[in-house]
Amino acid sequence: RVISIALIHEELHEGKGIDKLNFPLYLQRLVENLFRTYTLGNVDISLSMYLEENFFFDMDTAVPLGLIVNELVSNSLKYAFEGREKGIIQIKLSREESRKENREYIDSGQVNKEKGYANTRFALSVSDNGVGMPESFSLENSDTLGTQLVTTLVAQLDGELELNRDSGTEFVIRFSIPDRK
Repeated sequence: RVISIALIHEELHEGKGIDKLNFPLYLQRLVENLFRTYTLGNVDISLSMYLEENFFFDMDTAVPLGLIVNELVSNSLKYAFEGREKGIIQIKLSREESRKENREYIDSGQVNKEKGYANTRFALSVSDNGVGMPESFSLENSDTLGTQLVTTLVAQLDGELELNRDSGTEFVIRFSIPDRK
């Protein structure tokens, strides 16, 4: 977790004063670091990353997302491939369809309209083809620190967290970032 935050600060420092982080580039460095950190023994785990390029996130978005990815990938590396010789961890980050918002609100008895603001929606998926989560596991009732951290960070982003157990384990995080005029 500390390495995840340290990498963000390193990336920002290399950006020479820019207060936004090229998140796909950071994500690639973070996950490669996690693969080097964890001893994989005889298990051959490959990494597939599908990242749209040049998403620049501010610290309020980058730090929680970095910690979420750190937790999910670490858990996959530690637990998903017990008793297996091979495995795949896949990470996807993409922009979802964006919509214009034309809001109308009443302020001091006058009707005001805001036009031109939109939310850019993103989807981040971290999955593996490992042993999967037990049926008894519940995101809402988990007592593990890692799961509680992930759900708290997703809530901090005003995002949504989805767990799919079809083939291994997949966590999908959907979140929005308001565009500015």
